[in-house]
Amino acid sequence: MDCALALATFAMVLLGDAIPPGNPVRLSVPDVLVVVIGIAGSASLFLHRERPRLTTGLTTACALVLALTGVQLNPLLQAPCLASLFLLALRTDRRTARIGAVAATTSMLAASLAHGSGGVSWGVFTIGLISWTLLPGAVGDAMRSNTEYLAAAEARATLAEHTREEEALRRVSEERVRMARELHDVVAHHVALAATQARTVTYLMRHHPERAPEMMDNLCDSTDEALRELRATVGLLRQRNDTDSPRDPAPGLAQLPDLLSSFERAGLSVEVSTQGDRQPLSPGVDLTAYRVVQEALTNVTKHAGTVGARVHLAYTPHWVTVTVVDDGRTDLPASSPGRVPGYGLIGMRERAHSVGGRLQAGPRPEGGFSVTLGLPTHKTAQHPTHEEVPHP
Repeated sequence: MDCALALATFAMVLLGDAIPPGNPVRLSVPDVLVVVIGIAGSASLFLHRERPRLTTGLTTACALVLALTGVQLNPLLQAPCLASLFLLALRTDRRTARIGAVAATTSMLAASLAHGSGGVSWGVFTIGLISWTLLPGAVGDAMRSNTEYLAAAEARATLAEHTREEEALRRVSEERVRMARELHDVVAHHVALAATQARTVTYLMRHHPERAPEMMDNLCDSTDEALRELRATVGLLRQRNDTDSPRDPAPGLAQLPDLLSSFERAGLSVEVSTQGDRQPLSPGVDLTAYRVVQEALTNVTKHAGTVGARVHLAYTPHWVTVTVVDDGRTDLPASSPGRVPGYGLIGMRERAHSVGGRLQAGPRPEGGFSVTLGLPTHKTAQHPTHEEVPHP
């Protein structure tokens, strides 16, 4: 490429000197000085990749030598200089390209006018020299700007692609956490009920054998329900074209009676009370309320040592408050000797925070344990004031 450029510009210099002014048809033998200057200027173009400024200076100096010796400049004689101005604009910044073009134009115009315009009017010669000297820099700057624009567009596209990948990974991570919570709630609830019912069956077989079959049926129902919920939860991970994937909606407060009946079969009596007008809840809020009630009653079954609990639902225009209380032991499950601390309360708090709510849990002064959950009925709801949170 560089050799072709040098040969092309040298041929233009020879042609520009061979065409006499005013008679473009008749060719003459190029002057020896023009040949030498043409070789020097064209050879300077081999430096344009590493030193474009030096290349421009050398080719401009060659053109100035021709002008100072009385040779009338034209675009062909200036070919090495014009090529260097184009490459300068293409390989450097806009400020450098403008300075180089103005400096070359001014110096060559001054040198040419000092020795006359060769019969051409001063205005025509000046406009022509300025035009053909500034044009290569403008073309090179436009090409460089277009290249930079394309590079910036490609960089933005690459960044957008990486951002989409990071967002997809973040959502996958959040979905894994959500699935883990669902599995924990389902397994913990049904395993606790099954364990309680199994111990009850053992007791009844020893003391009341006639009642053991009924409790065994309840135990089978609990395990069947556990399998159904596990299948529904894990089935979300299946492919879309899998016809065996469950189509059941996520549970909510509408399924609260079925949940309480499963606890009653395990021997826990639960009273439910409602305050205020029932408000429509988003699927995420509805599922959170259901899971917190499920986890709280499961903890009552495993740790409270009581057969009764109360669930209170309080609705306001912007918030729903769910309270689960019992009259059993006041010590926390993790306080028992040799017991490994669980993640029930941590999971309930994380669920509440994920939908913009808050949760309070702890022993009651009058005995027992209390879990209070506040959830917004709308996404834009702020944290409730003390007046907005009804108490049972």
